Amino acid sequence: MHSIREQILQEVFVRLADALSPTPVLRLPTAPVTRNTSPALLLLAESDGVAATANGRIDWLLTVRFVALAHGAQAFAITDQLIVHTHHHLMRDPNLNGLCLGITPLDCEWELEDIDNTAVAIPARFELQYRTLKHDLTSTG
Repeated sequence: MHSIREQILQEVFVRLADALSPTPVLRLPTAPVTRNTSPALLLLAESDGVAATANGRIDWLLTVRFVALAHGAQAFAITDQLIVHTHHHLMRDPNLNGLCLGITPLDCEWELEDIDNTAVAIPARFELQYRTLKHDLTSTG
């Protein structure tokens, strides 16, 4: 059985891949995203830390970064819509079918790549709160 953290990341990936299709959602891509692959949404687990421990349970804060990528004249509009749809599909069920206690949007940035003035990357971060048993990371608390 996978940890609750991995189950959450898989649920987020599947939810967004279905919702944003045919735009690819890539989890921790190991190769650069090419112009032919964009637009695309990258999913990266940024950090995971303990928020509280009590009564045999651990409350966790998982920070996830999404990066919307696009090239071309409409790149800002395309990446904005990817972030809008990502936000919508995360927040429509902030418990992720019982895996999370909640989801909180953290921040968003706008970046225009200097190398290619038509490449736009918009990163947005979300904090996902979840709980496990102290002795079992595969069980919700």
